[in-house]
Amino acid sequence: VQLEETGGRPVQAGGSLRLSCAASGHTYSPYCMAWFRQAPGKEREGVASIDNAGNIHYSDSVKGRFTVSKDNGENTLALQMNSLKPEDAAMYYCAAAHLDIYCRSMFVLGMDYWGNGTLVTISS
Repeated sequence: VQLEETGGRPVQAGGSLRLSCAASGHTYSPYCMAWFRQAPGKEREGVASIDNAGNIHYSDSVKGRFTVSKDNGENTLALQMNSLKPEDAAMYYCAAAHLDIYCRSMFVLGMDYWGNGTLVTISS
């Protein structure tokens, strides 16, 4: 499975941004797809995940501001980010996992595939 993220760019605090992830190279949909982010000097953290049953989970830091969605027909994953804060600045990664056991927890080591990331910078 190959994952490619797009959409990252500079944005002002309070603004909105939509990230997309295109998945290719597989004959079946991974059970779990998720967005992670990593800011300089910090650990990679889960932001939002969605499984094939439509269950969605968000980290507390983005709940109510970010929305994850998946288009199974197009094999794409999106992340709509609203009310962006300076602390949202990071490299954002798309990830996929064959198993569901780590989808809710968004455990980094539980993901099987990763994209190269797309950079979101935020000016205050």
